[in-house]
Amino acid sequence: MKYDFYEIGSVSSKELKFAVICAQYQDKWVFVRHKERKSWEIPGGHRESGENIIDTAKRELFEETGAKEFEVEPICDYSMDDSFNKRFGRLFFAKIFEIGQLPNSEIDEIKLFDKLPKKLTYFEVQPQLFEKTMAFLSHREQIRMIQK
Repeated sequence: MKYDFYEIGSVSSKELKFAVICAQYQDKWVFVRHKERKSWEIPGGHRESGENIIDTAKRELFEETGAKEFEVEPICDYSMDDSFNKRFGRLFFAKIFEIGQLPNSEIDEIKLFDKLPKKLTYFEVQPQLFEKTMAFLSHREQIRMIQK
């Protein structure tokens, strides 16, 4: 599988089929465990017909973590290419302020981590997405320091 990353706006909105949300709650990283797996995943999922990609991110974050109050920011777009099929998605960062009860879904558990967990479901792409998120946050902090 080949992964490529793009600036927001480089990929047509209609091509974006999924949203992945690297999220923090109480200064910890939020990961979820699917009911059928023993590994950890970054929250995310597929876009529904007629849904805006930011709404996909918000819906998936709630459905997979129970997040009730949060802010979501886009980081970048990316593609997954298995040489037969190239699919596009958008990576987001979310700061969660309040988490409620986990909705009834395919997610069995959420867990907070200080860093990227070792046992990942999508071990090829999730470290890259996490790295992109860390770079985004670092860049955002640098801009804030300059503006002070």
